[in-house]
Amino acid sequence: MTIDIVYLADQIHHVVELAGLHHGEWGHLSPQLDVDKRVSLLKGASRKCGIPTIFIAVDGPDLVGSAALVKNDMKNRRDLSPWLAAVYVKLKQRQNGIASALVARVESEAIALRVERLYLFTEHQEHFYKRRGWKLLEHTNYYGTHVAVMSKQLINDSGNG
Repeated sequence: MTIDIVYLADQIHHVVELAGLHHGEWGHLSPQLDVDKRVSLLKGASRKCGIPTIFIAVDGPDLVGSAALVKNDMKNRRDLSPWLAAVYVKLKQRQNGIASALVARVESEAIALRVERLYLFTEHQEHFYKRRGWKLLEHTNYYGTHVAVMSKQLINDSGNG
């Protein structure tokens, strides 16, 4: 297995499969979105070097996972921005460091864009993110689901990452 992390914009043919995976994983947190709307949103966020942008992990021709840098990921926390979002790895490829690599790629992109602090929310992976330097801001209810809202300082006060 050779995993490459690339911009979705460079392999946009994966967008329909990715929308289906995201819908299956997080449909309950975005009940207003169906797969077609997700395809449209993913296409709109598929750019390079900016916010929003989406990265995908691929193993040759196969889509393995994703992570995104977005302006906002929680409708009730518009005060926080930008966000690490859509971190997903297919079940059979989990526990191979792919999610960590995707998160690191988004963090690198954010640092290049001079983002000082990044946010995320997670249902089940609070400990995964804590091990990578993320700090808990709060536990809250989002669309009937208990989530952890977290942040990570990317650039310190002296301007260094």
